[in-house]
Amino acid sequence: MATSYRADHVGSFLRPAEVLEARKAGGDPERLRAIEDKHILRVLARQKELGFDIFTDGELRRRNFMSDFTDAVEGFDLGDAVARAWDAKTSKDVPVSSVTGIVNRKLRAVRPLTGHELPFLKQHSPGAIKMTLPSATQFPAISFKRGVTERVYADHSALLWAVVEIMKAELARLATGGVQYIQIDAPRYSYFMDPKWREWIQREMGADPEALLDESIRADNVCFEAARKPGVTLAIHLCRGNNRSHWYAEGGYDAIAEKMFSTLGVDRFLLEYDDPRSGTFEPLRFIPRGKTVVLGLVSSKRPELESQDVLVKRIEEASRHVSAENLALSPQCGFASTMEGNLLTEDQQWAKLRLVTETARKVWG
Repeated sequence: MATSYRADHVGSFLRPAEVLEARKAGGDPERLRAIEDKHILRVLARQKELGFDIFTDGELRRRNFMSDFTDAVEGFDLGDAVARAWDAKTSKDVPVSSVTGIVNRKLRAVRPLTGHELPFLKQHSPGAIKMTLPSATQFPAISFKRGVTERVYADHSALLWAVVEIMKAELARLATGGVQYIQIDAPRYSYFMDPKWREWIQREMGADPEALLDESIRADNVCFEAARKPGVTLAIHLCRGNNRSHWYAEGGYDAIAEKMFSTLGVDRFLLEYDDPRSGTFEPLRFIPRGKTVVLGLVSSKRPELESQDVLVKRIEEASRHVSAENLALSPQCGFASTMEGNLLTEDQQWAKLRLVTETARKVWG
């Protein structure tokens, strides 16, 4: 049976300056590893101090939330990556660290995706370990380039299922390796909520959005099934983009709620609800009985600290659609989906995480 963690977080924390400087300097990998170890011990201690029951290493060893996959899998040409604008209201491109690369040869895992992270966590975590991985659905839209990838994989679908095979093996390994909580980060579902991105799916991918949504759910479910094991909590995190405090999609869950919530094989849905772009709580009526909604009410993008009274009121509003017993609280996304991180300080990050645990205690005891 999955555990109901009332205070949750998406997993990534701001990288300390020492980590960023050591990674930028390059050279000695053992020195970088030692610096990462030191700061991972610190963020584990902070999570315990704040009252969390789940623990991540803050993704401090990653360049971005997807780099565990691209670093461990042959077949990506990082030199051919295409920079993308994240926010229609700005002209800023994504930082280099978020570039995923173009698939130009058959994908092959050369080592476990999280093999460089899990042993240290198992040795030092003060409680249940939460491991995060990107959804297989993340890669076809950004790593398939016509004239290049199609020489290896005929279309986006063929690439998707090649990624699924690698991800299945990793999730199964985690579930049998002592990891109590596995979370898949799946921002691509936001494309199905936003009219401009639905049009992009048709134009750039040559796909029908509804058919692609069905295939995306099937692909993620195959991965979740590989990890389904007693005592392991399976979760999916859905957001609308999170890079240097920018976003790329908007719209409520209404367009996909009934299909997505009723068919994804997870225990927990971590949902973005930190501003009006996320829509109303109305779509939560489609959440199946017994599954948990983690309300992402605290912004990891903005430095201002939310009001606890407002958070409590919003949880009460959500409970009109999902029983309070099946709700939890978290920030709406990670604080550093890329290693550069969002535009706030570490002190502000920890204050927001403290607010999450204190509010969870106030609401649920």
